[in-house]
Amino acid sequence: MPGDRVFLDVPLFPQAARAGFPSPGDDYREPPLNVQDLIAPHPNSTFYIRVKGQSMEGACIRSGSIVVVDRSLTPSHNKVVVARVGQDLLLKRMQVQQRKVFLVADPPEFPAIELGPQDEIWGLVTYCIQHV
Repeated sequence: MPGDRVFLDVPLFPQAARAGFPSPGDDYREPPLNVQDLIAPHPNSTFYIRVKGQSMEGACIRSGSIVVVDRSLTPSHNKVVVARVGQDLLLKRMQVQQRKVFLVADPPEFPAIELGPQDEIWGLVTYCIQHV
């Protein structure tokens, strides 16, 4: 993927950020942080998808955000997933009720979608990247 090198060897400070300035005595730094290793431990099964729409704002996933989707992980009840429903990829919270799988928006004002036999959970959302 073009630009993959951007997230390699990013410096990581050992302290949490405070409202003030770092102490001048903080000369020690942790080893560089590889953001790719942090958010994509399974690179061969990890994909990045841009979000469109507001149906997951209750989960702090806004339109324009990029979600990290790991297809090697097993989704479970109440996890945020990407599902293939017909020809569309949908971002929703997966809920299992009485052996049926539903895709539920967050906030729940949007109607739930029951997965049919041709639909599938495509991957588990592990991170959300968004501009603040």
